[in-house]
Amino acid sequence: MLGNRSPRGWLASLPDSRICSLRWQSILRYAAVAFVVSITLSGIFLFRRPEGFLRQSGSHYFEYFWNQTADHPIDQLISDAHAFHETVLTQRSFDFPTAAARYRDRRGRHPPPGFDAWFKYAVEHDAIIVESFFDRIYADVAPFWGLDPRTTAERAASWEYVVRVRNGVANGTGDTSGKVPWLQLWTGLVNEAAPWLPDVDMPINYMDESRLIVPWEDVTSLVEKERKSRSIRFTDEVITNYSGLARIDADMAAKGVEPYNPKWLGGNYWNLTQVACAPGSPSRNATPIQNIEELPVFPEDWNPEYSYKGYVRNYTAAMDPCTQPHLRGMHGTFVEPLTMATSKELIPLFGGCKLPVNNEILIPGAMYLTDDPFYSGGDSHGPPWRQKIDGVVWRGVASGGRNKKENWMHFQRHRLIEMLNGTTVSGMEENSSRAMTFEMPPMQKYDFPRRREGTIGAWLEEHANAGFVNLLCFPADSDCDYVRPYLSQVESVPMMEQYKYKFMPDVDGNSFSARFRGFLLSTSLPLKATVYAEWHDDRLVPWLHFAPMDNTFQDLYAILDYFTRDKKGDKSARFIAEEGRSWGMKVLRREDMLLYVWRLLLEFARVCDEKRDMLGYVDDLRPERPV
Repeated sequence: MLGNRSPRGWLASLPDSRICSLRWQSILRYAAVAFVVSITLSGIFLFRRPEGFLRQSGSHYFEYFWNQTADHPIDQLISDAHAFHETVLTQRSFDFPTAAARYRDRRGRHPPPGFDAWFKYAVEHDAIIVESFFDRIYADVAPFWGLDPRTTAERAASWEYVVRVRNGVANGTGDTSGKVPWLQLWTGLVNEAAPWLPDVDMPINYMDESRLIVPWEDVTSLVEKERKSRSIRFTDEVITNYSGLARIDADMAAKGVEPYNPKWLGGNYWNLTQVACAPGSPSRNATPIQNIEELPVFPEDWNPEYSYKGYVRNYTAAMDPCTQPHLRGMHGTFVEPLTMATSKELIPLFGGCKLPVNNEILIPGAMYLTDDPFYSGGDSHGPPWRQKIDGVVWRGVASGGRNKKENWMHFQRHRLIEMLNGTTVSGMEENSSRAMTFEMPPMQKYDFPRRREGTIGAWLEEHANAGFVNLLCFPADSDCDYVRPYLSQVESVPMMEQYKYKFMPDVDGNSFSARFRGFLLSTSLPLKATVYAEWHDDRLVPWLHFAPMDNTFQDLYAILDYFTRDKKGDKSARFIAEEGRSWGMKVLRREDMLLYVWRLLLEFARVCDEKRDMLGYVDDLRPERPV
């Protein structure tokens, strides 16, 4: 185009009008670049402002200026959850020296042998390692430091169902004919870590319900022994190899040791629960419900310390039956569990969930390890938020215990379904009456337009799709005549279809709900109420990864109202749903469950070792040897 002319010569040959045009094009180009840069910098500075945050998520940008637009308690709870989570993430360990140092600082002893291989696997699999994510392990194992290590090892080895690791291979032992495949699923997980594990036994609780409730005084004494045993020993005092279980295996082979069975107790489960509560706690001396045929009584002026203006703030405390004596008449676990064989003696037993007062050692629930679409929804996790049905869905069976004519109105799942029945609620609003399982939430605590106007029932009729696919009545030949006037059986809805709805309540059955992980990984928003602790509790933040509910469900309508009243509520719901899914895909993977169990078994092998006080990993503290 220029031929043999220089650029300056070519520019000089142009008419003035053409030169002016080129200048304006340059000015506009620079202005466009400056505009993009200014917008980017504004976003960065806005993110850093203490009064708000601009966070990129699956919903593009979620603008949340809680000091300017916060007019609801949930606004504050979401903001607090975000700030807490950001603080937690500053404790992430990216290298082994940092991880080992944080272990010693938090646990008061050296890491167990094998900690280096565990951390190497974590790094290679992009795991997010925050030391507090593993607090549950140490709370569960702590009491066993107060017991004789050989006795603990023998009882673990001789149990009826055991995942047994020997010479780097895991095998499941026990007759599981006709039973759910929990042993196989847990064995498969452990086997992935077995090449790096010492010989160790993991005895399994094969019942839905938890089985160990050790009196508060006994557990406190055992935990105190563990606390006093903590010591960061000098490196030359530390033993770095496990003793192994060869002696115990030889004794079992020679003597044919029978499984150790403590005294198993029956009777009223609430009576057993009470002894695990601290003296002076509200439930310690609360007697069982005298007449279970009476309708459940909701606490008056209920304002627990774990709540903020009517909404759950401390999710861990909200699970605790020791501070909530009314739960003895509002949760099937305390009314009439389906099966019951409970001991007050501490024995090693691993399971997928437990009450805060129970003493099992937690591992990821077996159903979290299956690809069964009944629990996970399969490969489909739901459409994008904008394409979802603007409503709430629930399907399941009427589990939670043995529901029958005398007691069904005290069960948590029956209460949820009746609360989501628009016809029932409309009748209550019209007649100022109560239902069989619940009372309308008090206006002075939950004052919102639908509550004042008496239109909650009308909203539910249009937006709620909830029901039992099996009423599970007792006795089986009762034809469910005692519950049919209030609840009916409905057609099932596959999980992948349920994921099309925005809101998915999740409440306990006979124990924990095995669908929670699937809900978290979906594009829907889980609304969660439970009295059962699980392995993942320390890595999930309520109001950031899911919406928590009180176990009375008295906050259910207000929570749904907040999320569905206006665009801000819908943005908040979408934000939590997508944050929960994004975070779950980082910390609830199979690799994360493997790392949790792997680390747990390193600790359990140590607590079963007769040289446990000297056992540890210290290679990172030794001076480097010249090559």
